[in-house]
Amino acid sequence: MSLFKRLLNPNYKSEKDPQKGIKSDRSSYYPEQKLPVDEKFTHFFKNNGGKFIYCENWEEAMEAFDNIMIENDWYEQDVFCMEDRLRKKFDGFNLNFVNKVDSKFVLTTCESLVANTGAILLCSNQVKEKKLNELPYNMVVLATTSQIVENISEGLRIINNQRSPHIPSNITTVQNFESEKEKDFMTQGSSTKNLYLLLLEDL
Repeated sequence: MSLFKRLLNPNYKSEKDPQKGIKSDRSSYYPEQKLPVDEKFTHFFKNNGGKFIYCENWEEAMEAFDNIMIENDWYEQDVFCMEDRLRKKFDGFNLNFVNKVDSKFVLTTCESLVANTGAILLCSNQVKEKKLNELPYNMVVLATTSQIVENISEGLRIINNQRSPHIPSNITTVQNFESEKEKDFMTQGSSTKNLYLLLLEDL
């Protein structure tokens, strides 16, 4: 049973401690057991305040997106979206796709999902040269399970391999999704976003 199906099963109880990655009844002398990257990402992403929606197929993704639009009353609003393929995919939702930063929300894909921090890795392919604090507060990110990587170094390596020799000039991560959450010295200066992640199964 995959991680995301287990998360949707209320009767499932993990044997692992999400903080330490080991079984709670194991001796401290046993070697540490690492969590799978998908489980690690989910734990840290939700801990950061992100809203996570797992979708087994496109139909579920479309339904989840529709629910987000209804919940926030975002229909017939300006949407910041730089990707033509996304505009085509979501063309039937009566949205006004623009490149204006004062839009109601951002609709975007991403480069990677970083497991060890729960962050979303973006580059100029999604947001051009815009800084995070210039983008709308609300974001809807469409990603796939195959985009989950262990750490940011792995994500940057994928960008380098795919984009070479034209490496994007603007590479950034979104990690702080909760304005009420007390910031520590690691999150000072970060741009808080109200972020929904539509995670599509592709493995």
